[in-house]
Amino acid sequence: LNAANGFLETSAENGFLDEITERFYGHVDGVNASGALTFARRMETRLPRWEEYLKVAGGMFDLDWQLLAAISYQESHWNSRARSHTGVRGLMMLTKNTAKEVGVSNRRDPIQSIYGGAKYFKKVLDRIPADIQGDDRKWMALAAYNVGYGHLNDARILTEKAGFDPDKWTDVRKHLPLLAQRKHYRNTKYGYARGSEPVQYVQRIRSYYSIIAWQGQQAQRRLATLDIHNGQPQQIKYDTQVMTSVSVL
Repeated sequence: LNAANGFLETSAENGFLDEITERFYGHVDGVNASGALTFARRMETRLPRWEEYLKVAGGMFDLDWQLLAAISYQESHWNSRARSHTGVRGLMMLTKNTAKEVGVSNRRDPIQSIYGGAKYFKKVLDRIPADIQGDDRKWMALAAYNVGYGHLNDARILTEKAGFDPDKWTDVRKHLPLLAQRKHYRNTKYGYARGSEPVQYVQRIRSYYSIIAWQGQQAQRRLATLDIHNGQPQQIKYDTQVMTSVSVL
C-alpha cells in the first residue's frame, strides 16, 4: 500500500497521472449524448460511402484513415454538399486558398476534397516540431489545422512563459483560450484568436476518432471469429475505381 501510494504521489508530481488521464479521458466531454447518437447513425448511413476514399488518401499521405474520417465528420458531418457562410465548402470544408495550395480544382468533388484535406493536414502535421511526438503531435496538428500554425505557436510560447510544457497538449490547450484576451494576445506575434475553438475542435475529433477506432476493432474481432469458424482467411478486396479516381489527382 505504501509503495502504491508513493507511486501515485510521484506520478502526480511529475505529470504522469495528468498524461494518462488526458490519453484515456481527455476527449470524453467532446460530444454530448444527442451528438453521439447522431454520429452513430451517420456512421451507418454516410461513412460507408466515403470509407474507401479515406483509406486511400490515408495511405497516400501516411495518415490514419480513421483520424481523417473523424476530421471530415467534424468539418461537414460527411456531407459532400456542405458549405458555410464564410465560403468554405465540401466534405473537408476547404477554403479557396487551401484548395489552391493543395491542388484541388473543385471543392465540391468529394474525392478531391478528401485528397486535399489529407494533403493539407499532412503539411500541418509535418510542421509540428520533431520533439513533439505521439498523441501530442496529432492533437497539436489538429489545433493548427483549425486555428492556424502561427496561433498554435503563440499559445506554445504563452505556455512556456507560464512555466508549463509547450510540447504537451494538456498544457497547451489550457493556454490557447488566452489568445482571446487582450492582455495576452497583444504580446504575441499573430495576435487575437478565438483560442477556445481549436480546443473544442480537437476534443470533438478525438471523441469521433475513438468511436470509429472502437467500431473498427469490433469489426476485426467479428471477422477473426468468422475466419476461425470457416477455417479460411478473409480476403480483402480493394475498389480499383477508387484507386484510379484518386491516382488521377
